[in-house]
Amino acid sequence: MTEQRRDGAEPEPRAEPVVRPRGTGPHSADVVRLARIYADGKSLVVRDRRLRERRYPVGGGDITRAVFVPPSADLWETVAKRPAERWGTVVFEQEDGRGVLRVPLAEWLPEAHVVGVLELRPEKCLDRTGLRELAAALGIPLEESAQPRGNEPVATDPWSGADRAVHGELPRWYGWTRGLGVFGWFLALVVAFAADVDWCLPVAAGALFLVPASDAVVRFGAWWRNRRYLRTRFADAVVITPDPAAGERVTRRFCRTASVRVLSGDVVLTDTVGRERWLARDGAYGIARVVRLVAPGAGRQPLGVELRDRNGESRALLPWRHWFAGPRGQDRWSELVAALSVSVADEEARSFGRRAAATEPWWKGHSLAADARMMSPLPAKEARAETSWHRTVVGGNELLLVPLFSLVLLAGLFGDSAVARLAGLFSLLTIVAELVPAAVASLISRSSYDKPVEHGQDQ
Repeated sequence: MTEQRRDGAEPEPRAEPVVRPRGTGPHSADVVRLARIYADGKSLVVRDRRLRERRYPVGGGDITRAVFVPPSADLWETVAKRPAERWGTVVFEQEDGRGVLRVPLAEWLPEAHVVGVLELRPEKCLDRTGLRELAAALGIPLEESAQPRGNEPVATDPWSGADRAVHGELPRWYGWTRGLGVFGWFLALVVAFAADVDWCLPVAAGALFLVPASDAVVRFGAWWRNRRYLRTRFADAVVITPDPAAGERVTRRFCRTASVRVLSGDVVLTDTVGRERWLARDGAYGIARVVRLVAPGAGRQPLGVELRDRNGESRALLPWRHWFAGPRGQDRWSELVAALSVSVADEEARSFGRRAAATEPWWKGHSLAADARMMSPLPAKEARAETSWHRTVVGGNELLLVPLFSLVLLAGLFGDSAVARLAGLFSLLTIVAELVPAAVASLISRSSYDKPVEHGQDQ
């Protein structure tokens, strides 16, 4: 196995089969845009978000087969403790049974965040991810293990030394920097008070400032990369944006953020909170059919649009009234159909399950009901929760604890000692860096971005 770094421009699109990661949020969109698993001649290649590659030779004494290992029979324990293995794992093995590479299916299923384990059988993920085609392209058999992986000791576990094809949503340095900041703050504070060492006070305050500073660096970097990507790779895409029915109360966030982009080899879906997923256009797992679901009866009112692969599996679900029911909706529908260049059909929407009330949406019970909900305007409170940095990325307690810790040294800002004033200044910067971005985001959301407006007004 070799690893190499490729710097510079966006890599050229690979010929299918190519395995794409699960959908990710705006702060880690480079993962879903760049990370891939594919075949390059007789090598299996795993590419990460920084375009670094790990290459595994296939054939001879190297990889000779792939084994699908189903999830544990205790499904709830698997989901709670090992969510990446909730649909099982594909292990690429040598001839002697030693594992070389483990690929958790949940990490490489684009719609993993909008479909549950009860709606999707693990076996189907082999096709939906493209791993079955990838094994065929490499010329190796894909077998299924009779039993899930047990609790063998590491010394006797043939897969214990295998690499794992996983991708963190945040860079590795980010976690180290935050940990160093908290540990440095605590250690310097203890030394300052226990040994009466004044210069440790600004060291403690400066260490704690690393926590919001690392947040700012990651968030600004993600904003810059997303902005650049819109002007490069997405520049030639056919972009379909929502066109809700006239009078429909939607949010500016939904109309400005949600989109379907059709590229030469991919379909990129972005939901109302900016989470992005990439679906292939080629291969058995690629989008091969567009189905418009219509209500039963004489009216045949359109309800939604399914994007299906060549196996007939639904990969995305767009509610019609939020995407194609407006004044320009028919044009948007025609643009989508023309851009995808696949067969189009109308089907009556079958019953997806008993609805508890007539006010519940028609898609309740559909396997992609969560997708339809996320591709629709969300209530303001839910949208703020889904897009909050502190709730969805680093945890809500930081917004309370870090400013609280900073108050310990904030009083030094008004002291006589220059050392104490420096510690107080760092503490003030830490509080501002934590609270101001969160307050501004909440204010913009409440006053504009997530405020319901009738479609047709200035958005």
